[in-house]
Amino acid sequence: MKANIPEVEKNRIVVIGGGFGGLTLAFKLVKTNYQIVLIDKHNYHMFQPLFYQVATAGLEPSAISFPFRKAFQSKQNIHIRITEVLRIEPENKRVITNVGIVNYDYLVIAVGATTNFFGNELIQEKSFPMKSISEALGLRNAILQNFENMLISEDPDEKEGMMNFVVVGGGPTGVETSGALAEMKRFVLPKDYPEIDFSRMNIYLIEFSPKLLKEMSGISSAKAHEYLTKLGVIVKLNTAVNNYDGRMVTLNNGTSIRCDTLIWAAGVKGNATKGINHESKGRADRLIVDQMNKVKGYTDIYAIGDIALMSIDKYPNGHPQVAQVAIQQATNVALNFRNMAKGKPAEPFVYKDLGSMATVGRNLAVVDLTFVKFQGFFAWLVWMFIHLKSILGVKNKLLTFINWFWSYVTYDQSLRLIIKPKSKPKKNMK
Repeated sequence: MKANIPEVEKNRIVVIGGGFGGLTLAFKLVKTNYQIVLIDKHNYHMFQPLFYQVATAGLEPSAISFPFRKAFQSKQNIHIRITEVLRIEPENKRVITNVGIVNYDYLVIAVGATTNFFGNELIQEKSFPMKSISEALGLRNAILQNFENMLISEDPDEKEGMMNFVVVGGGPTGVETSGALAEMKRFVLPKDYPEIDFSRMNIYLIEFSPKLLKEMSGISSAKAHEYLTKLGVIVKLNTAVNNYDGRMVTLNNGTSIRCDTLIWAAGVKGNATKGINHESKGRADRLIVDQMNKVKGYTDIYAIGDIALMSIDKYPNGHPQVAQVAIQQATNVALNFRNMAKGKPAEPFVYKDLGSMATVGRNLAVVDLTFVKFQGFFAWLVWMFIHLKSILGVKNKLLTFINWFWSYVTYDQSLRLIIKPKSKPKKNMK
C-alpha cells in the first residue's frame, strides 16, 4: 500500500514533523522545483512555548494551534499526510507509515523532542509532562479537579496532597509554569473557591543545578529566582527528585513532599527514529549531524531542530533545543537544497543567537539579548510581543492578545474547564 502521493519527475523531499523546523523548511521549499511531502501525526502546528498557559487555564488550545492545510492553502507543490511514522528504511529510500509507504529522494527528520524521565518508569507513569496539547489539557484537568475534590474531602492527608504542587526543572518551562500557578493562587482560585484557605497551597520548584535558567545570564537567573520567591514559590536548588509514587515526592537530600500533582519539566530527549543506525545517534537519542545537517552515515537524510546533534567547539553537546535553532537550521537546509538544484556548493550552518527570555508572572520577565540584558515590566512587554508575533495566523494572534488583555485587566481567566474524554462503553463478552 502507498500513501497515494502522485509520482512526478521532480525530486521528492519528505519532511517528518511539522514543528518549527519542519514547517519552516516546507514553507521555504514549497515554491522550488522539488516535490514536498509533509508528514505529521497531528493535522496542526503547535506553538509549544505556550503549552504552560493552556495547562494553567490562561489560553485555549485553539489559540496556539494552526492547521497545516490552512497554512498551505492554494500551494500545489506540497502533499500533507496525517499519520504516524512506523519506521524509516534508508536502504530502500522510503518511510513506512500507518497509511502506507512514502518514497523519498531526500529525507528531513524534524520530529523534535519528547520528555526525558531518565529511565524512571514510576515518575513517567505518575507525573504530568507538557510536550503536547493533550498533555497540557490533562494537567489543566488535574489542577482544577484537585480543588473540586478539596471541597468534599475530610482527610487532612488528602487535602495536603491536593494543595501541594511540585514542578521539576528550572528551565523556562519550569519557571513559567511555577509563576503561572502562583498567579492562579493569588488572583484567580480564591474567587472560584472561597471555601478553601489558599494560604495552605504550596508550589515547589525543584532544580538539580545551582541556578534557575542555567542557559541565561547570572543576573537574569537571580532575578527570576527573586521574582518567584516574591510570588510565594518555594525554590529548591541543587536538589533532585529520586522518585515519585503518586503521593510522595522523594528528594535526594532525604526529605519528601506530600503531593498529588508532580509536573515534570526536567529534560528532553529525541523522539524515536526507528530504522536509523545506532551509530548515528548521540546523547539523549539525538541524531548526529554535520554542519550541513546531514545525518552521520547518510548522504540523503538530514535532521534539524531538537532531534539534531551538531557538535562544534562552541556547542560541544549540540545547540540549544529552542525554536530559533530549528528555524535557522531549516532556513539553511532549504538554502542548500536550492543550491543543490543550481549546482552550487552547500553552506555550513552557523547559529545566530538572538537571545533568550522567560516570563515569571504579571509584569515580570527576564530577557537576555546579545547586546543588552533587562528584567521587569519592559522585559515582560518584549516577551509578549515576541511570542505574539511568532504565533501562526491572525486569528490566533488576536485570540491570544484578547485572552492576555482580559486576564491583565480583570485579574481573571474564563477558561477553567475540566474537559475529559468520554469513555467508550465496553462490549459484552460472550
